[in-house]
Amino acid sequence: MISSPENTAAVNIHRDDIGTRMGIWLFLFTELLLFGGMFFIYSIYRFLHQNEFHLAALELNVIVGTFNTAILLTSSLTIALSIAAIQNDNKKLSVILQIMTLVLGAAFLVNKYFEWMAKINHGIYPGSDLLLSKKPGEILFFGLYYVMTGLHGLHVIIGMVLIAVMLRLTVRNKIDSNNFVRLEAAGLYWHLVDIIWIFLFPLFYLIT
Repeated sequence: MISSPENTAAVNIHRDDIGTRMGIWLFLFTELLLFGGMFFIYSIYRFLHQNEFHLAALELNVIVGTFNTAILLTSSLTIALSIAAIQNDNKKLSVILQIMTLVLGAAFLVNKYFEWMAKINHGIYPGSDLLLSKKPGEILFFGLYYVMTGLHGLHVIIGMVLIAVMLRLTVRNKIDSNNFVRLEAAGLYWHLVDIIWIFLFPLFYLIT
């Protein structure tokens, strides 16, 4: 009797955790190159327009920036703890911590929205008559401010989408103590978002 391939074939699911980790680190490196280039441009313009940059920075609210920094630092802690929880086979705690990370990310975006709207309502935005009436260095400062914080905000949104997907997979038991590399990769991306803000905060808010 000849057995059919359906009866004899074994299902072999290949999982390359090392390759996945290498891939995410390579991707994060490209992201660092992107923001590194922007930091380099910022450094050049700040060197050329030191007084104007300091004057423009007075328009930003340091308290708001500090609050956003605290939010992101806390969110990095919660996502790290969620990974540790799933490694210890504590699904419930991992889910709660992932939800907390999403809430903190949303709080950061809401805070940033109101900060941007405050500047826009005061007529300080790219192309506005008020901004164009200022010195070239101040125009450059706010141009970089909107571009760099806006791009960072986009990365926050992407990170939240990734964590939301990981949350769904965790709830459906597709991420567990034996298979958590995807959550780990999302956590690394979120840490990158946090690190970028750690650089943006002093560059724009603390140079006064």
